[in-house]
Amino acid sequence: MIFGLFGHRFSDATLALYRAIVTEARHPEFYLHYGVPDTVTARFDMIVLHIAVVLHRLRAEAEAPVEAGARRDRPDPAARGQELVDLFFQEMDRALREMGVGDTSIPKKMKKLAAAWNGRTQVYDKALEAADADELAAAIARNVLAEASDPAVGAAALARHVLAASAALADRPVADVLDGRIVWPDPALSSPRITT
Repeated sequence: MIFGLFGHRFSDATLALYRAIVTEARHPEFYLHYGVPDTVTARFDMIVLHIAVVLHRLRAEAEAPVEAGARRDRPDPAARGQELVDLFFQEMDRALREMGVGDTSIPKKMKKLAAAWNGRTQVYDKALEAADADELAAAIARNVLAEASDPAVGAAALARHVLAASAALADRPVADVLDGRIVWPDPALSSPRITT
């Protein structure tokens, strides 16, 4: 459920995880050298892309078999993932209001954002599952770099970076991810050095 979130209090761990994602999505390297336009739409898409990577990791953990008699002494990855999505949409609602979108227009805008979210995260998850750099680059070119003058070069580099991030998260203890202790790969290592 993404609507009716007002008054919802999120755990400190979920807030830390969201901050880690947003901080990475706003990394200057992406906007200076990957060709990501510094626009509201592209920033939205960068956050969605990074959340998709985290959700992919949490989904893999949630689907992993639990050994007989084993206890899970940590939060449920699926529940944390849902909390993360709820927080994201609450923040999108807040951002729209700060931009001056009227109360009567908010539900329509939120439905449009939800549709964009669903389409993007499904495509990203499929590409991440297959570790398919070409499919991921095509999705990034259509979404994140839609406003860029030449999205192809930046999309390929960003896809490589996102796959590296996904691999890094897969190797990280899930407890760290659940608590927002994420060490992202340095985007400069995959950077195509596009200047905008």
